Amino acid sequence: MTASDVAAILGAEGPFAREVPGFAPREAQERMAGAVATAIEDRDVLIAEAGTGTGKTFAYLVPALMSGRKVIISTGTKALQDQLFFRDLPRVHAVLGSRAKTSLLKGRANYLCLYRLDQAVREGNPDRQLASQLSAIRAWSARTRRGDRMEMIDIPEDSPVWPRVTSTPENCLGTECPFFDDCHVVKARREAMEADIVVVNHHLLMADLALKQEGFGEILPCADAFILDEAHQIPELAGQFFSQSVSARQMTDLAQDALAEAQGVTGATSQLLEPVEVVQDLIKRLRLAMDPLPARGPFGALDRDETVHELLGELRDVMAALSDLLSSLGERSRGLANVFERAQMLSLRLDRIAEEHSAADVRWYETWPRGFALHATPLDLATPLRAMRMATDAAWIHTSATLSIAGDFAHFARQLGIEDPQTLHVESPFDYPRQALAYLPKDLPDPAARDYTDRVVAAIRPVLDASDGRAFLLFTSHRALRRAAELLEGRVPWPLFVQGTAPRHRLLEEFRASGRGVLLGAASFWEGVDVAGEALSVVVIDKLPFAMPDDPVLQARLEALEEAGINPFMGWQVPTAVIALKQGAGRLIRDVHDRGVLVLCDPRLSTKGYGRLFLASLPPMPRTRELADVTAFFAPVSSPT
Repeated sequence: MTASDVAAILGAEGPFAREVPGFAPREAQERMAGAVATAIEDRDVLIAEAGTGTGKTFAYLVPALMSGRKVIISTGTKALQDQLFFRDLPRVHAVLGSRAKTSLLKGRANYLCLYRLDQAVREGNPDRQLASQLSAIRAWSARTRRGDRMEMIDIPEDSPVWPRVTSTPENCLGTECPFFDDCHVVKARREAMEADIVVVNHHLLMADLALKQEGFGEILPCADAFILDEAHQIPELAGQFFSQSVSARQMTDLAQDALAEAQGVTGATSQLLEPVEVVQDLIKRLRLAMDPLPARGPFGALDRDETVHELLGELRDVMAALSDLLSSLGERSRGLANVFERAQMLSLRLDRIAEEHSAADVRWYETWPRGFALHATPLDLATPLRAMRMATDAAWIHTSATLSIAGDFAHFARQLGIEDPQTLHVESPFDYPRQALAYLPKDLPDPAARDYTDRVVAAIRPVLDASDGRAFLLFTSHRALRRAAELLEGRVPWPLFVQGTAPRHRLLEEFRASGRGVLLGAASFWEGVDVAGEALSVVVIDKLPFAMPDDPVLQARLEALEEAGINPFMGWQVPTAVIALKQGAGRLIRDVHDRGVLVLCDPRLSTKGYGRLFLASLPPMPRTRELADVTAFFAPVSSPT
């Protein structure tokens, strides 16, 4: 089937126009579908930027289903993955009358592990709430077909019960598990092996590719084409998955699992109890010693702190000793053998991160209220990503609404090691000149000013009066968000929804239901949030979203660019911030009937030369510096007499 044939399916005479209520043929969607079809056929690399409202999901699903090839589709989040598999894919499948087999595949932590559940039930739990959740999971286990924990919506995603009843690559017993024949992970992978279209998420895709690179096996079956939706997230995720990391959580889980597995082996518990307690104590003491240090930083800061350095050395010694002890005990139990393999891997990784001084890696740490992690992240991600693509001999299609900088794809392509790709840019079908207005308030100080957030709130208050709330206020830092919340709380007539006061999905539901709310959000609200209709009519962005300077990986990357003769600010920081700004601005217009004002507070858009690059990358909406234009935009249209 040719590219024009595929495009015609989405055209005015095609089955979607005939069978899908409200479907409107879009030339941009047809162009993208044709380009995707060609890339799949030619096993080519395509970068396709599709403006909001293009209908890019249908534009890649149609050629994927019509290709007759094995296609893996990867999304940015598990929520989008479920939406794609349970809503969009069945709709396209039905309209096309396709016979293609489809499957949904997630990382193993999303599936109930029957062995771990059995262990957890045997051990019991003194905590009444966790015991109740465990009982509910046990009842669900008897009726679920997929074992996908998203079915258990009444149990919070961050409940401590989930790690007890799900497996990790380290603690899975594999074919020696007594529940192997009924394993939900095995069943899901088997379905994926047999399917034509497999829907995954970027975390699973990257984890699998990293595992394959390390030679531990693979999760995903071989495919003829990979389609990466929300592909702008790939560079950051690749950094996570090609890193070597050890966390307090991994070591604590290992210690607990060692004792759990020892219960079935005579004398094992008495041998393991002391070293396990020493590991747990050292982890707590090390975390406490890291308190005076910044929340994240280069590994050198740990080496320079005498107490931290000594405790880290002790932890390495005791982890090595625990690994040696488990080596002999592992001969008496498959479960303990598995724990030994994990202990050995974590011990070696801990030594490697603490000792190695490779110019190719950035060694760094990060802390949380109750934990920490140590990392070694490769400076160059382009090389492993390029090798990964070449090893597949497949088509690679990258799509998102935000991949270019003023129409130029060079920054994105360079990060992924893509040379001379096919590129496509299709504009949004929305009428931005009529539907939207960009407002750049006058007289705001430099963003470094101490009272900057106070001045921003004062500048946007009349905008909120004109719109009667109905706004997202997006901040580049949680500190600014908290200050803005203090300034608005109890002083405005609209309901306020502040990130951190409730789960994200609940804040969004309540915001939509309120009809005139004001939502204050930071990083996670800049993308993947869809509020169509009048409930959202203003998006405020406080500052240009430059990456935080405390990121040790970013600092090392900028230094490497400078050494290579590339201006790190214009070559990395500005392009990355442009893409983030496009994501935030993209929250405003989500439908052909939406109208709204984008408020860009950062004066650098007008005072700095690079500001033009940011503005040129936004949709083509009129701009103003006059508040009167905003008021007029929201003024009711009087009907002719």
